[in-house]
Formats: sequence, C-alpha cells, structure tokens
Amino acid sequence: MAKKFIDIMDTTFRDGFQSVFGGRVLMEDFFPAVEAAKHAGITHFEFGGGARFQSLYFYLNEDAFKMMDRFRAIVGPDANLQTLARGVNTVMLDTGSKELIDLHAKMFKKHGTTTIRNFDALNDVENLKYSGERIVHHGLKHEVVVTMMDLPPGCHGAHDVAFYEKTLREILDSGIPYSSICFKDASGTSSPKKVYETIKMARRLVPEGTHLRLHTHETAGVSVACYLAALDAGIDGIDMAAAPVSGGTSQPDILTMLHATKGSDFDLGGLEIDKILAYEKELENCLSDYFMPPEATMVSPLIPFSPMPGGALTANTQMMRDNNILDRFPEVILAMREVVEKGGYGTSVTPVSQFYFQQALNNVMQGPWKAIAPGYGKMVLGYFGKTPVAPDPEVVKIASEKLNLAPTTEKALDLADADETKSLAHWTKKLEEEGIETTEENIFIAAACGEKGITFLKGEAEVNVRKLSTMKKEEGSSNMAAGSYTVVVDGQKFSVQVAEGNADIQVTAVNGESAQTSAPKAGGNDVSIKALLPGAVWKIVANPGQSVAEGDVIMILESMKMEIDIVAPRGGVVKSINVATNDKVVEGQVVAILG
Repeated sequence: MAKKFIDIMDTTFRDGFQSVFGGRVLMEDFFPAVEAAKHAGITHFEFGGGARFQSLYFYLNEDAFKMMDRFRAIVGPDANLQTLARGVNTVMLDTGSKELIDLHAKMFKKHGTTTIRNFDALNDVENLKYSGERIVHHGLKHEVVVTMMDLPPGCHGAHDVAFYEKTLREILDSGIPYSSICFKDASGTSSPKKVYETIKMARRLVPEGTHLRLHTHETAGVSVACYLAALDAGIDGIDMAAAPVSGGTSQPDILTMLHATKGSDFDLGGLEIDKILAYEKELENCLSDYFMPPEATMVSPLIPFSPMPGGALTANTQMMRDNNILDRFPEVILAMREVVEKGGYGTSVTPVSQFYFQQALNNVMQGPWKAIAPGYGKMVLGYFGKTPVAPDPEVVKIASEKLNLAPTTEKALDLADADETKSLAHWTKKLEEEGIETTEENIFIAAACGEKGITFLKGEAEVNVRKLSTMKKEEGSSNMAAGSYTVVVDGQKFSVQVAEGNADIQVTAVNGESAQTSAPKAGGNDVSIKALLPGAVWKIVANPGQSVAEGDVIMILESMKMEIDIVAPRGGVVKSINVATNDKVVEGQVVAILG
C-alpha cells in the first residue's frame, strides 16, 4: 500500500529565524542556504510575514519586500511561498483599516507570496472575515487558522476540543473562503492527546478533501509526539525547520521527524536524508557567526504553566539583553501565569503573547497591576475583538482607569476604519511631509512600522545583529552598547553617539547649556522623575519651564516594544529635562526634575 504523502513546509527562514534569533538574520547571510534547501527538494517555504516583516526594518535596515523578491528569484516560480498574517492586524503593530488590510494582500501578492496563513490570536472569527476575503481577492491562497495552546493548571472555559470545534464551526458557517485549515500552537503547549482529538474532530467536520495542517513548537518538549498524534488522526501537512534553527523554541528538525516516521505509513514530502544533511550543513555555515541565545536551544517544562511562544521568547530575551535586564526573565515568565489567567485566555501568539509578556514585565518591574501595558489593556477592554472568556473584572477596571478608555463591544475593524490615522491618506501625507516617495510599498511600510518605518525610509535605520565576531571585538572595551547617551563633562551636558566598529563618535552639546543649569539635582520640594524601565527616549513632550498638572506626560520612552509614558507625579514646573531624544536610559535613572 502506498504511503500517505504529507506536505512539509520549511519554516527555517521565517519562524526558525524568529524563534532563535528574534528575526535578526541578514538576507545576504542566509540566501546560500535557501539555494541549498531548493536543491534538497523542498518546495514549500515560510519566507516572510509575521514578526519577520517588522524585524527587517527595526533591526536589519533591510526591506522585507526586496527580501521576498530575492527569495522568489532563488526558488523559482513554482515553489509555494507562504507568509503569516494576524487577521485584521496583518503584519502591523495594531489593527488595520480596510484600506491597509487590502494593501497588505496586494503587496504580498506582488512580492512573490503564494499562500497567506491567517490567524486571530483571540479566535474571534470576525477578525478573519475581511482579511481572508481580501487575501483571496488578490489571487492568493488563504490558509485559515484555529489557534491553540494549553491553559495553566486550574483554568477552564477555553482551549479544549469543544472550544476548537466551536471556533471551526464559526469559520465554516461564516463563508470565509479558504484553501486549507491550520491548527497553530505557537507555544507548543497542547498535549498529544488533545491534538489527536482536535484533528479527529476537524476531519469529521470539514468537507472531504480539505487540507488540514498542524503547526507547533518544541518549546515544551512535546512537538514530535504532537506531530505523530496528528499524523495518526489524519493531518495532511506539518511544519519543520532545519538545524541549527530547529528544536528548542522552534519547530522539530526535519531529520528528527524523518527518523520519527521511519517505517511508518507516511511519506514526509518525499525528502531524502542525505540531501537534508547537505542543506543543514550549508545553513550551519551561513549562521556560524551568529550568537545563538542559549534559551533558544532549550526545552522548558515550565512553559505549559506560562505559555510563551518560541517566536516571542527569544525576541523578548534579545530585547532584555539589549536593556541589561535579562536576569529578570525567570520572574517575568512566572508572572505570565496570572496575566494569562486574568486576560481572557487569548492564545499566546503574536500579538497577544507580546501583550502577556509586556504586562508580566510591568508586574515584575513596577509591582503587580501598578501599570498596564497598552496592548494588554486594550485587549481586556475589547479593542482587538472578543476574548474567549470574559477577562477579570478588576483588571478591566484597572485598565480602563490607567488607559482612560471605556470597555467596548464594537468590532475591531470598525474601530480601525473610523481612525483617520489608519487611512492611506494619512500615511501618504506623512510620507510627503518627510520627503519620501509615496509608493504603495512605502505607504505600507510606514503604516506597519510607524516611526521606525519612517526612519528606515529616510535611510537612518541602524543594524542590531548579534554576531560572535563583533562581540569578540568588544571584549575588554567599554560595556556601553551602541546608541545615544547623555553625559556630563566638567559641568557641560553632551549627547554622545556610541557606535560599533571604527565608526566616528559624534559628540554635541545639548542646547549649549551647562549641566548645572539644565540638569540640576532635585532639592527642597523638587521631585526627581525616574525611568521605571530601561529603554530609549522616544519623544520629549514637556520643556524646562513648562507648567504641568499631575498625570501630564513629560516624555515617552520605548521599551520592549512598548511606549512608556513618563508622567508628572504632581503639578508643578519642569525644572529640567536630563536626557535627549534617542538616549538610552536605565531603570531608576533620573530623566527630569519637577519643581
């Protein structure tokens, strides 16, 4: 009897890079491995989208659309090139308007995409309707998704087989066009038994011939068992990655799964071990200079208690390294459990996983529920759709008070459409004001990446990649990371640009003022305003001499993908601003003085 053919998608160059390096891999470094994968017989790749869209602009000074074009040129016209989209968020930081959702599908089709895997972290089917329709309208295949995870012990009300059946029935009844259905577990926390029963349920429910897929991660140590359970239940496709970006926080290794299915009734993509070995050797050579975060190679038995997806875990630990707070990571992971329990059980996958992490970080660094991460707060208030269960009422109350927002039951898409700042006209005008060409690509980059997108388009973006060769050069030198700092020398305040390598160091006086007059120490009734989290100064709102009321925003920091408002603890006059825009600050640093 012929073996059942199982379609294999190679996630190495999207989810693999995201799960191991936080997405920070330069295209010229990995393209030889794409060629090797092609020669190994792989024809289905995940090659972009998700967090790998923004990471190119944020950290690599590269254009994701150009990367996608180059990738397509290497693998040829017949390969199935797949991207990841987040429903009404697509690949953006926030919910998109109908115009931006349509532009996402149009641009991804233009730049080589075959299939878009489309999910909503809340499993709110309303968020999949318009996005799925536009994907199909522009000639792409739409892979609609049910997102999965396991709840922390003692929690119930969602993320069981009955919940997934309810979600799947809503998708089928909605009339959303699709070419395949994926069950996506970004945290890898679902048990093999639940996976088996879920796929069995889906196979009974969907029309005959429907292509079903499973996506999971090795983070919790059960991915291979889950894939074997899914194969026995009737799955048609699974996702795998190539070493050294397989296992750990990523997908199971291709060779591991070939071994696990040896002698079975399944043919994994017609792949041959010797060819995969050659491909993995080439990939290892390509990535040999990249710093491999140790947590990326680990399996954690604690992940099911605080479900953190592999694709977000290393992105967050990389940012914590950048901000010198990696030692707090275990506390943050432990704090996530309560955040998940009280947040309404949205699936721990981007962007909800980032909301969970940001709120857990706030709870650790500033005290439980003393500060509300904007994304988490808006989620529990209903601004991203309906959560699987109602969030904790006390947390909803705190979020409403902290963010000055009322809870809503309006559809996320309707809210976005009513927001002028999410229109094509708004971003076209923004580009014109900056003197940037108003191509559709540029409009989408700016809308998806905000100020960092504008910075890239102006040619001012920086590269932030951890390579071993660079790290060795820095040994024995200053511990200061590349970036902007404010220092005081002989009473004079300077903004110092610290660069990597042999680049020139730029030093300029800040406002031409002495430190004694522009940055005095707090005295008498003065109040020192301190940074609550490490990060960078994104925007200074108030000026010295300005009167402010209690709660007024003095400046905005950027930390861990959050905008952190630094506010006046009482009314008074701003005596000094002690930092400059783009300065890096540490926790507890005095950033302003209020008189």
